Amino acid sequence: MTDPAPVPSPAPRQQPSAREVDAFCMQYAPRAPGHSAVRDLYRLLCDVPEGGLEDRLQWVERWMQWLRERIPAHALVDASEPEVSAADSRLALMVRVLEGEPAMRAALTRLVATVFEGSRGLKLFAQVGLPAGQGFFAEASDRLARSLLPAPPEPGKLSELLLRLCPNPDDADWLARLSPARLAQLAALVGEPASPGPMPAARVRADLMDALLMLAVQVAALGMAEDIRDRSPETSFRASPFLRMRLVCDAVLARDAAADTLRDLSQCVADCRQVVGNVSRHLEDSGVSVDLVYRLERIRRVLERMEAIARVLGAPRGEARWREAMTLVSDLLRRAHADRSVVELVKRNMRMLARKIIERAGHSGEHYITSTREGFHAMVHSAAGGGLVTAAAVANKMFLSGLMLAPFFSFLAVGLNYALAFLLIQALGFTLATKQPSVTAATLAGAVGEGARGERLASLVELIPRITRSQLAAFMGNLGVVAPAAVLFALGYQLITGHAFMSPAKAQATVASLHPWKSGTLIFAAMTGVMLWMSSVAGGWLENFVVYRRLPEALAHHRVLRRLLGEARARRLADTFQHAASGLGANVTLGFLLALGPLVGGFFGLTLDVRHVTFVLGSLSLAGTAMGPGAVLQPEFLAALAGMALTGLINFGVSFSLALGVAVRARDVPTREALPFVRAVLGHLVKHPRSFLLPPKEPENDVLRVSAPPTP
Repeated sequence: MTDPAPVPSPAPRQQPSAREVDAFCMQYAPRAPGHSAVRDLYRLLCDVPEGGLEDRLQWVERWMQWLRERIPAHALVDASEPEVSAADSRLALMVRVLEGEPAMRAALTRLVATVFEGSRGLKLFAQVGLPAGQGFFAEASDRLARSLLPAPPEPGKLSELLLRLCPNPDDADWLARLSPARLAQLAALVGEPASPGPMPAARVRADLMDALLMLAVQVAALGMAEDIRDRSPETSFRASPFLRMRLVCDAVLARDAAADTLRDLSQCVADCRQVVGNVSRHLEDSGVSVDLVYRLERIRRVLERMEAIARVLGAPRGEARWREAMTLVSDLLRRAHADRSVVELVKRNMRMLARKIIERAGHSGEHYITSTREGFHAMVHSAAGGGLVTAAAVANKMFLSGLMLAPFFSFLAVGLNYALAFLLIQALGFTLATKQPSVTAATLAGAVGEGARGERLASLVELIPRITRSQLAAFMGNLGVVAPAAVLFALGYQLITGHAFMSPAKAQATVASLHPWKSGTLIFAAMTGVMLWMSSVAGGWLENFVVYRRLPEALAHHRVLRRLLGEARARRLADTFQHAASGLGANVTLGFLLALGPLVGGFFGLTLDVRHVTFVLGSLSLAGTAMGPGAVLQPEFLAALAGMALTGLINFGVSFSLALGVAVRARDVPTREALPFVRAVLGHLVKHPRSFLLPPKEPENDVLRVSAPPTP
């Protein structure tokens, strides 16, 4: 068997001479024969390859670089030509040259036909810019892997060609600005080869049809998932537009995108979008998960892509079709670059999840906002109860700190002490002042993000004074009771045992540790404010988890509970669990976060601590009792009291700012509206300063009323 003879490589193309270049430039640019755009175009058209696909793709890259040059090819023949962009002027030059050079036009036509015949656009139209995985975490891991690992070459796919020709994200805007009329003229010249050759337009149209069918199959599977069907009870299974989508797309393919089939597709897409809207509205009642939000976003994106493809298929040939095509291609390029970013995926899919968690925290925040004098006094009384429980927790924390426990057991004991104290405050209907800022900020963001601008402004001006005076009432109740309660406890302990609860050295060390600038008190107070905000997020997350997993319904129908408690009591237990879930998550999280700070600091060799204003005042009261009446008037003790006041301000400011910032971003409140809101609130403060400190003399007609003592 003889070896086949080697295929001879094509002879290198001869470069045009200087005389030929000059003659070409005089013909097509008589007013500027030395223009670089004309000379480069001539050399480019003389160098059209006849070899393999890779050589042709490299030539297309060179042509795109020529087209992106910022030097316009304007008024080369006629000075009265209308001024256009640099890219459009170069397109016009190329059209004029190809109309006058049949040989160059034929070579370029063969190149275009070969490129499209050797490439497939299914991945470009049906996958690029659309989430690929079945869930958020699968997609995030896939993007991370693609960003770290090298991608194998795929020269036969238009998806790689698009990124190869347009490697920068800004190229999407550049593509969108190209003239559809010029592109249509260029396509008419080089996009229709002789009869035996492949038709690029037919190849792309077939890929668009295939992509439409693939997207229909994907969106039908996503829309018929169980959790989405459960959250759209208005639509029966057989009437679901997702079930109808495949049949509609089959009709589009069978009749080559006839006008009536595209109208049916548009109506089916609108019906699917309505189902997605119904599911989103039910998320408040049925809970939300990261994967569910991700899949809803994926359905929206697929429906948008199907509409864009349908517009291209339904547009008449020529300028109209190229206008729709370039809109689709520029969007594909923009999303192709965004698909490489894990950060963009997180930002896009976490917004709705954050909004739902913040809204649940905001519902809890409504109980912390008083409207009437009765509500204001009820807040003071409930906060006084919280101060009493806090005083006991402070004393117990001092006792636990004196035990020689291993770090883990010390963390566990202190965390349980804090958590049980917060849970006791919740169970007894008491209030802890520092728990308010995070949840009331979510309520404030709800007032900012809903309704027309005038309504939002009026609601904000009325709501902020209520928040400030409610917070003041909570601080008055907490701090007004925790100090005398701690002093009475210390005196009683000394009376019973015969020695002080704290040693003088321990008391002096406690006072010194709370000095505002000789210790890290202010930094620790800011860190505690972050923990307060994190606890509110944890509370909203737990309530969302409970609702999403339908745990109250499961408890109400649990056979063992119904047998032990009875049907009515089991249902009451389930309702109580649902209403207490947010407080349970927030209180336990806050308790163990406060205990975790010193432990983490010790692990890394850092001096970290927490500064919670109510606990700080309780500790100072115990230390002052041990040091004696004369010591509380010393500068060091007075400085520690000032540190306590600053701790309260920082606790409030940090937790409130974080909660408000996250809530405002989750609700997409425009930043430009911040200044009018601030001006309106300051104007109300100047006119009615008393409303920010004390309740009104007459009841206010408002939805936010406190009929019972608030619960944390």
